[in-house]
Amino acid sequence: MDVQNAQKLLRIAILVLVAGAAVLSRLYSVVNFESIIHEFDPWFNFRATRYLSSHGFDSFLNWFDNRTWYPLGRVTGGTLYPGLMVTSNVVHTMLSKIGIPLDIRNVCVLFAPAFSGLTAYMAYLFGCELKDETAGLLAAIFLGMAPGYTSRSVAGSYDNEAIAITLLMTTFYFWIKALKLGSVSWAAACALSYFYMVSAWGGYVFITNIIPLHVFVLLLMGRFHSRVYVAYCTWYALGTLASMQIPFVGFLPIRSSEHMSALGVFGLLQLVAFADYVRAKVLERQFRLFVVSFVVIVVAIAFAALLGLTWLGVIAPWTGRFYSLWDTEYARIHIPIIASVSEHQPTAWPSFFNDLSFLIWLFPVGIYICIQELRDEHVFLVVYAVLGSYFAGVMVRLMLTLTPIVCVAGGLSISSLLDVYNQWNVPVSKAPAVETNAKVSKKAAKAKEPADAAPEPKEVQGFFASFKSANITSSISKVVVLVTFFGYLAMFVSHSNFVTQSSYSSPSVVLASNMPDGSQFLIDDFREAYYWLRMNTPEDAKVMSWWDYGYQIGGMADRTTLVDNNTWNNTHIATVGKAMACDEETAYPILRQHDVDYILVVFGGLLGFSGDDINKFLWMVRIAEGIWPEEVSEGRYFARGQYRVDSEATETMKNSLMYKMSYYRFPEVNNGADRVRGQRLSPSDAPTLNIVDEAFTSQNWLVRIYKVKDLDNLGRQVPAAAAFDRAH
Repeated sequence: MDVQNAQKLLRIAILVLVAGAAVLSRLYSVVNFESIIHEFDPWFNFRATRYLSSHGFDSFLNWFDNRTWYPLGRVTGGTLYPGLMVTSNVVHTMLSKIGIPLDIRNVCVLFAPAFSGLTAYMAYLFGCELKDETAGLLAAIFLGMAPGYTSRSVAGSYDNEAIAITLLMTTFYFWIKALKLGSVSWAAACALSYFYMVSAWGGYVFITNIIPLHVFVLLLMGRFHSRVYVAYCTWYALGTLASMQIPFVGFLPIRSSEHMSALGVFGLLQLVAFADYVRAKVLERQFRLFVVSFVVIVVAIAFAALLGLTWLGVIAPWTGRFYSLWDTEYARIHIPIIASVSEHQPTAWPSFFNDLSFLIWLFPVGIYICIQELRDEHVFLVVYAVLGSYFAGVMVRLMLTLTPIVCVAGGLSISSLLDVYNQWNVPVSKAPAVETNAKVSKKAAKAKEPADAAPEPKEVQGFFASFKSANITSSISKVVVLVTFFGYLAMFVSHSNFVTQSSYSSPSVVLASNMPDGSQFLIDDFREAYYWLRMNTPEDAKVMSWWDYGYQIGGMADRTTLVDNNTWNNTHIATVGKAMACDEETAYPILRQHDVDYILVVFGGLLGFSGDDINKFLWMVRIAEGIWPEEVSEGRYFARGQYRVDSEATETMKNSLMYKMSYYRFPEVNNGADRVRGQRLSPSDAPTLNIVDEAFTSQNWLVRIYKVKDLDNLGRQVPAAAAFDRAH
């Protein structure tokens, strides 16, 4: 076997091991708990996949779900990205045909870990295009283990991001290939991958804007050539037409402000190509006059058309989510429902170190290496790094889009270091002469190349090449540097493994705690409550809760909900918030108008669970205040500027339905001590309930369910209820 074949086998073996490590490190949730769907959104995705598997694709696209957003319902097939569900169903069907009877739930649970192996392979290909195979292998290792990606791809995390990051890296890899070769086929592959991405995740808008920005920067640098024109025009034309076939997207690519940059760069390329053609036909002086006049007129017309179409409503204005990316206070002031989501908050500095480990300081080194050479693909990496870093800083969720570029840049950094410190047979004194000859021969070859040819990579071995002739390249120094960085790699793997196991592998429906003896204690109150709902309530029962738990109630309890995590109707969510925030007299008519049978609240005062509804209560108040500022005001819930739940709480707070349902009978247990708020309720502070009856309280008081009384069963009919009775 020759050396090349041995190296190829070694690379394949490393990639297989990396993929295996990426998959196995994401199975802690199954090993420590069980095969279960995590979090909130994955429960809807699983429910939709199960519907697709049972009813077929046509029924799925036309599915109207009357068991959510009662009484509005939801046109589910036209309001979701179907790529995740369709892919899972295809995998399930293929496994069944080859004799592997894996349940659709287990397919969904293991879906994200399986695709993490493919993501690592795409990172390898991407790194190879930017530098060499060493950089590709290192990028694959980093992305396969980095907690910033693992957080969204552990077993049971059946969300859109499970497949989206794979498609993100695939699309970018095809884009770099198309740009370097000027190939229509590679650009078409990029468009198809982009279409797949559009079908899977709303974050496709990131690709929609970063590729045009890359081309625009190339134009500003004077790097227009036929390869850029062919690659971008093919991608934009095919990708836009294909993306419009997704029902949820429709005509957004030509009618949404978020997509206008792609259209604008497409038009700009046509103008640049036309100007390049005119340059060869007219004199230089005439050409300058023509270009200036032409650019001014076209830009003015295009800008006026954009403003006019936006004013007429043909082009949709920027969305609130877009404004919140540029102004971190925008959502809190104008759209509190967006600001209430924890993953939409700005990223704290510890999160960067927790999710990226030592890559956080290799990242800028890799970008500097790209700036040194600055080929077209390196410009893309720099643009990606700038945008990804900014967006990850303003929103925790977007750490996911930053992680791939950090891993690739880290691979470039260590690969460049190994190029210098892993050379043992070449004498240091001869290295400059060899390098000089290589440069001379390369310059001669470059003089014979056509102007449109892709630039060759430089022979200079990156950022560390300037140290080749120094004493630090001695054998001892090389050993020290290599051992140090291999130690860093081992620490990175250990850190990533620890964070994945301890922070990202615990399902939200099962909480884990440690006993005094160190043994693990599982808190299963959520599933206990959902099972009670499923077994002890009528099938047509309507359950009201805060929107966080809507998907889980629909998926596990199989009951109709008023609101869920889709958050498409702010007024409907505000109505639920108003019912929770107001007193019983005001809340009861709302409950009757919406046929509410049961109310579910989450209360963590006994256990010390900080993610309960009392801690979320102010967001319910703020969202309701946005619709009914005269009836609901946040200031009424603060006692002298403090958020109190004990005897010092305001009367508005004590009379609210949420407060009463949370603390009903609570002073009877644990002496009324709220372990989350650090406050105590005395027996005299115990609230009473008139319009609901306690139906179920879980073992650890984490989930409480109340049954809404009928009008005939009210012990004392409150005035608002009497008025409602007369009106109906």
